[in-house]
Amino acid sequence: MKSFSALTEQELLALAISSEEDDARGYAAFANALSPTYPASAKVFHEMAEEEYEHRDRLTAAYKKKFGDFIPLIRRSDVMGFVRHKPAWNIAGMGIDAMRQHAEVIELENARFYTQAAAQASDLGIKDLLLKLAAAEKGHESLARKLGQEHVTLGAVASEKEAERRLFLLQVIQPGLVGLMDGSVSTLAPLFAAAFATGNTWETFLVGLAASLGAGISMGLAEGLSDDGKLTGRGHPLIRGLSAGVMTTVGGLGHALPYLIPDFWLATWVAVVVVFFELWAISWVRYRYMDTPFLKAAFQVAVGGFLVFLTGIVIGSA
Repeated sequence: MKSFSALTEQELLALAISSEEDDARGYAAFANALSPTYPASAKVFHEMAEEEYEHRDRLTAAYKKKFGDFIPLIRRSDVMGFVRHKPAWNIAGMGIDAMRQHAEVIELENARFYTQAAAQASDLGIKDLLLKLAAAEKGHESLARKLGQEHVTLGAVASEKEAERRLFLLQVIQPGLVGLMDGSVSTLAPLFAAAFATGNTWETFLVGLAASLGAGISMGLAEGLSDDGKLTGRGHPLIRGLSAGVMTTVGGLGHALPYLIPDFWLATWVAVVVVFFELWAISWVRYRYMDTPFLKAAFQVAVGGFLVFLTGIVIGSA
C-alpha cells in the first residue's frame, strides 16, 4: 500500500474519481432500499448520488485535460490512512438511521480528503477544483434535516459533532480495541503453555511479560507505520503507536500478573477469571462502539480466545 502523502497529482485525481463513483453507487443503493417504504428519503439519496456523479465527471474532465484518457483504478483500500467501512450493500439492509450515519461520516471524510489533496496539488486549476469540492462536502445540509423528522427519531438526529464522534471511534477507538484484543488473545497460548509445561509461577510470569511486551512493540510499530495521520486526523504516528503498544501490553499483562501468586493452581484460576473478564470487556466495547450485536461479538471473541487458550494448554501439557 502507498501512503497518502506519497501520491502524485495524477494518482490523487484517479483516487478521487473512484471514490466519487463508489459513494454514488452507495447512495444509489440506499435510495433503492428505501424507495418502497420511504420514497421521499429515497429521493434525497438519489439526489446525493447524482451529485457524486457530477463531482466524478468534473474530476474526470480535469484529469483527461492534463493526463489523457487512461485513468488507473486506485481505490481507498489501496492507500494507507483511509478508514475501512462496511460496504454500502450491507448497510442498506440496516435501516435509514444506519444509512444516514454512514453518509454523514463519508461526507466528513471526503471534505478532509479534498482539503489534504488540494494541499498536495501543484496545478492551480486542479487545486481550485479540489478546494471547491471540499467546500461542497462541508456545505452539505444536515442529513437529519434533509431526510425529515418523520423518518428520523429525535435520538438519532446527528449533528456535525456527532459525525466527528463516530469518525473518532473508527479512527482512534477501533485501533485501540484491536490492540487490546491482540494483547489479550495472542498472549494466551504462550502464557498457558509455559504454565502447564513448567508448573512454575515465576517462569510463567516471565513468559507472559515477554509475550506482552513483544506484542506491544509489534503492534505499536504496525500502528505507527500505518499512516502519517494527515488524512485521517488520527494524530501523530508516534502517539498512535505508543497508544496501540500500551493497550496491547496491558491486554497481555492482565492474565500474566496473577502468576506473581506463588501457588500454581490459585494463580491459574485467577488468570482464567481475568481472561473471562477481559473477553467480556472486549465484547462489550465492540457492542457499544463498533455496532456489533453483543451476542455475536461475545461469540466471536469467546471462540477465538478459547481456541488460543486450549492451544496453549495442549502444547504445554505435551
